[in-house]
Amino acid sequence: MIKIMMVDDEKRMLDLLSLYLTPKGYHCIKMGTALEAIRYLDSNKVDLILLDVMMPEMDGWEACREIRKNSDIPIIMLTARSEKTDIIKGLNLGADDYISKPFDEEELTARIEAILRRKNSEEKTIIFNGLTLKHDSFELLYYENTVPLTPKEFAMLSLFLQHRNKVFTREHLLTAIWGYSAATEDRTIDSHVRNLRDKLRKAGFPIEEYLTTVWGLGYKWMEKDS
Repeated sequence: MIKIMMVDDEKRMLDLLSLYLTPKGYHCIKMGTALEAIRYLDSNKVDLILLDVMMPEMDGWEACREIRKNSDIPIIMLTARSEKTDIIKGLNLGADDYISKPFDEEELTARIEAILRRKNSEEKTIIFNGLTLKHDSFELLYYENTVPLTPKEFAMLSLFLQHRNKVFTREHLLTAIWGYSAATEDRTIDSHVRNLRDKLRKAGFPIEEYLTTVWGLGYKWMEKDS
């Protein structure tokens, strides 16, 4: 299970983040101070850190600097400070992303998934019922045959295969694959899903059994007989 460490001096925010993320399959570790978080990291591993900026004793910027001395754990700065200079400062200190409070649940989870996907992309190979998705060589095989995909189709299939049985709204897919500020419409998602289905169908993969439309919501990659 993916471990996410949340660092914030506001208990209510920690509880809210846990409420959002736990049902999505993440193991949430709550830390009330940056010093407590750094001590925890001395002997424990996590997969991603959600780090508040404005905290007593040690703020998020200083904490990010300290963590980066010994670790490349992905860090998302989650804070009420949204000025451009603050964002640049956090990114320059080694943060991977920056989300302003109040945040949208779909945007937060999409950004988490995007960062984790990038983090694992160089080493991950996903195998599913004859499909082999190779992130290191950016290649999809169905048994021995190569299935040509565009970068967006590859990213979409990777997201589906890593989160089977999860319903993705079109908005979520837009945020995770194109970026939250991309000037892209919902029908772009439908077009890419249609093309992905066509390519897998032509390769001989029984795509209709797995990639399903959830009417009024979006799309889901199903485990067979689930």
